[in-house]
Amino acid sequence: MRRHATLASVSKSPSWGIDTTENRQRLLDDTALLVRRAALMGADILAFPEVYPQLRTSPQAAHAEPEEGGTLDTVRQMAREYRLYLVWPRYERAADGRLYNSSVLIDRAGDVAGRYHKMFPTIGEIEAGVTPGKSCPIFETDFGRVALIICFDLNFIEIRDELRAKRPDVVIFSSMYRGGLQCQEWALDLGCHFVSAISAELGRILDPGGRILQMATYEALITQRVNMNRRQLHMDGNWDKMDAMLARYGSALTFEYVTQEGRYVIGYAREDRDVDDILAEFELEPITDYFARSRRIRLEKL
Repeated sequence: MRRHATLASVSKSPSWGIDTTENRQRLLDDTALLVRRAALMGADILAFPEVYPQLRTSPQAAHAEPEEGGTLDTVRQMAREYRLYLVWPRYERAADGRLYNSSVLIDRAGDVAGRYHKMFPTIGEIEAGVTPGKSCPIFETDFGRVALIICFDLNFIEIRDELRAKRPDVVIFSSMYRGGLQCQEWALDLGCHFVSAISAELGRILDPGGRILQMATYEALITQRVNMNRRQLHMDGNWDKMDAMLARYGSALTFEYVTQEGRYVIGYAREDRDVDDILAEFELEPITDYFARSRRIRLEKL
């Protein structure tokens, strides 16, 4: 698996919907322009905002597309042509008739690599017939483990609790609202990269310490080259081993401190070793293991 990847997102509201054949083609032409531009910038994965094809239609859910058709066919061709992963969020109608707010992950070959159904639709969505998803799966890509979430999901710790055990490398957040500090909280809590694609400006790309690497302002498309071979640790019992690690691995090893939160992120820049192997070599405890041990010792004391 490659350990470096260029993450990208589009943050804007489209100018057209899919209410007419002409508008649908305009939307797809504009999408193709953004996909081509991202590909030329080296993007490995490009994410679009929540229910992107339906954002300019009303009522949005009434224009749900079939799972295996609609705009997805053309977007799959784009992924295949430009050899990148695409996240295409939309309202979908499943074969059994159920309505979902979905994010579809398309791979470099143009195949559907997986689907995420919004676990926490808004009350208004549910009243309009949207069925909630049951879980938040992890999707394996050639650069790392990817999770998809949608808009209102960001408010619910249940999803973070599920993902924390699965250890995603990247979380893709397709949304209508910005998320703000919540996005940084998710990145810090899960110790992963976080990419937001929203229907306004201020979409962002964050690192595993919650640091903002890129933010969309006037330009809707943002990209960032990142190293996936990184892990977040707590400082307790770990930070004093830095010099010994540097003596062994030199400048290939990076340390980024998130001091106020008592954490730091270790990265390894070369492709020949997994950072988890280095952590094991120096008996460094991953932060999730440390918190689990703290809970266990507390219960034993009680």
